[in-house]
Amino acid sequence: MKRYITPVAIPLMLAVSLFSQGLFAETKIGFVDTAKLMEAAPQAKSAQSKIESEFSPREKELVSLQREIKDQEDKLSRDGTVMSESERAKLERDILAKRRDLKRAQEEFRDDLNIRRNEVLAKLQKDMYEAVVALAKEEKFDLIFSQGVVYSSDKVDITASVLKKLTGK
Repeated sequence: MKRYITPVAIPLMLAVSLFSQGLFAETKIGFVDTAKLMEAAPQAKSAQSKIESEFSPREKELVSLQREIKDQEDKLSRDGTVMSESERAKLERDILAKRRDLKRAQEEFRDDLNIRRNEVLAKLQKDMYEAVVALAKEEKFDLIFSQGVVYSSDKVDITASVLKKLTGK
């Protein structure tokens, strides 16, 4: 039975319960589109530009290393037949070592970038949550939905109000 209760069914049951108790008319309900907030919040835009500026030097280093490897590969394919055996072997080892270094650096870059994005996302979600709760208390909402809502009218959509609160922070 528990498998059949979905996130959409719970709010519906709550609404029916409140209606049956005669409280539905007095209940103030709102909806927040968190995806829209994540796109429009000034904190999100600021965090994105901060991450880009923080990681762009490392990204440039990776691109430079890729070019260096490509240049060496081109040299090997172009001049490999006229090189001595030892020169060619040395160049091949150098290319292989740089490929390993590049792969390791790319993995570290991705890991560090993901960790940083997750940190920023957690802070942004916390700020959004606090803004929603503050707005709910100020405007005396009884219930605010966020995800799992199939439809909400503009009458209950308070996303713009939360966005104003985030902008004012």
